[in-house]
Amino acid sequence: MRCRPTAVDLTDARQRAAHPAAEPRGLPPTPDHKTGELPKICHQQTITLHTGDLGHLDKLRQDLTYLSPAWIRTYKPVRANTEGINGRLKGHDLDLGDPKNRLAHGRVVQTILVALLVTVANDHFLDQWRHIHQPQNEPITPADTTRAPVEPFDGTPPAGQSRPPPGP
Repeated sequence: MRCRPTAVDLTDARQRAAHPAAEPRGLPPTPDHKTGELPKICHQQTITLHTGDLGHLDKLRQDLTYLSPAWIRTYKPVRANTEGINGRLKGHDLDLGDPKNRLAHGRVVQTILVALLVTVANDHFLDQWRHIHQPQNEPITPADTTRAPVEPFDGTPPAGQSRPPPGP
């Protein structure tokens, strides 16, 4: 059974301490029973991680210092590209950000719909790129055009594929 939310007076230390969110999420470090000192990690200013120190999480290491000039040179263009694509997807053509354009209910249907919208957007991006980067006076090949029927259609069905006449 869930309790109803209640207001907590943040100026009252007793109410703050009694709130479930105030409970500690982990155990605090305990002092060494011989020396009475806290572990070194509690009072040191920095730590050094070497390759392999993180075990299976080592793949999450960043070799560049966060927000250093080298980090900014590396990640700024990628972030700008991602934001540009997000802006185009939420632009006036597809407007993926507007829930009115995604009226289907359910997570799976929404995921499929977003995948289709992104596919259409990618097709638009490729089409725009082709119009910009390919010369307009390029010859059109027969594969680029559809063939019109050679003979005009007179309304009679092709032989061998017609239905029998209606019965009396």
